[in-house]
Amino acid sequence: MKGQVIAEVTVVPVGTAATSLSRYVAACLDAVKQAPDISYQLTAMGTIIQGRLQRVLELAQKMHEVPFTMGVSRVVTTIKIDDRRDKPQTMEGKVKTVENR
Repeated sequence: MKGQVIAEVTVVPVGTAATSLSRYVAACLDAVKQAPDISYQLTAMGTIIQGRLQRVLELAQKMHEVPFTMGVSRVVTTIKIDDRRDKPQTMEGKVKTVENR
């Protein structure tokens, strides 16, 4: 879709009591689900989100803050943004292009 970016966001709480991070990931995903103007895809290593750049950045910040609200003292967040302006793109379209090759 024109005017939209695709971003991969990975939020990693550091210094948690257990090695499992699934409860933090689930809480971050809840923040994503509450954003009606954002499409998303959960993957094994992060969450891919699609929407207008400003909204994607706002949502990434909200996701980054979630572990702090759960008592974590340090969070490392990685964001990769694909901002293509010569033609519309979607998450599904990018995958389909690769699969067709």
